[in-house]
Amino acid sequence: MRLRVTQRADEFFDLFAQSATNLRTATEQLKDLIEDYRDVESKAQRIRDREHEGDEITHEIIRRLNTSFITPMDREDIYALGSALDDVMDAVDAVADLFVLHQIQEPLPEMQAQADVLCRAAQQTEEALGVLSRMARDRLEPYWVEINRLENEGDRIYRRAVADLFSGDYKAMDVLKWKEVIENLEEAVDGLENVANIIESTVLKHA
Repeated sequence: MRLRVTQRADEFFDLFAQSATNLRTATEQLKDLIEDYRDVESKAQRIRDREHEGDEITHEIIRRLNTSFITPMDREDIYALGSALDDVMDAVDAVADLFVLHQIQEPLPEMQAQADVLCRAAQQTEEALGVLSRMARDRLEPYWVEINRLENEGDRIYRRAVADLFSGDYKAMDVLKWKEVIENLEEAVDGLENVANIIESTVLKHA
C-alpha cells in the first residue's frame, strides 16, 4: 500500500460535508415519504440510492485514511466520524425499507414527529460539518448544543410513541411492525447525537 505524504488538507472535510449533505437529503426524502404516504416503494428506492451514495463516500474516506501519511485530524476521529454518519444513513434506509417490507398502511403521527426532528438534526449536522475544517469552538458549539436538544426532543416523542403502542388499542402484529419503525427512527436521531459528540471531542482536542 502506497502512502501519500502530501495531500490537500481539506480532502477529508470535503468528504464529511458530502456525506452530511447526502444524509440530509435522505432525511428530507424520508420525511416526505411519511408525510405524503404515496408511491412508497419508489420513494424508498430513492432513499436506498442515497444510502448507496453514502457507502461510496464512506469507502472513499477509509481509502484515503489508509493511504495518507499525514491527516488533518486524528485517524481514530476521522474513522469514527465517517462511520457514525454511515450508521445514521443505514438507520434512515432501514426505516424506509420497513414501510415497504411490513406493508404498513399508514404511518403514525408520532413517526411524522420523529422524522421532523431527524430532519432538523440532519440540517444542523450538515451546517456543522460545512465549517468543521476551521475547528472553531465558537462556531461549532451552537450546532452540537442544538443537536443534543433535538435528541432530547426525539427521546420524549419516542417514549410517548412506545407508551401509546402498548395502550391496548392496537393489534399485536401492528404494534410489532410500528415499534420497529419507531425504534429505527430513534436510532437515527441518537446517531446524529453521536456525530455531534465526535465533532465536539475533535474540536476540543484542537482548541
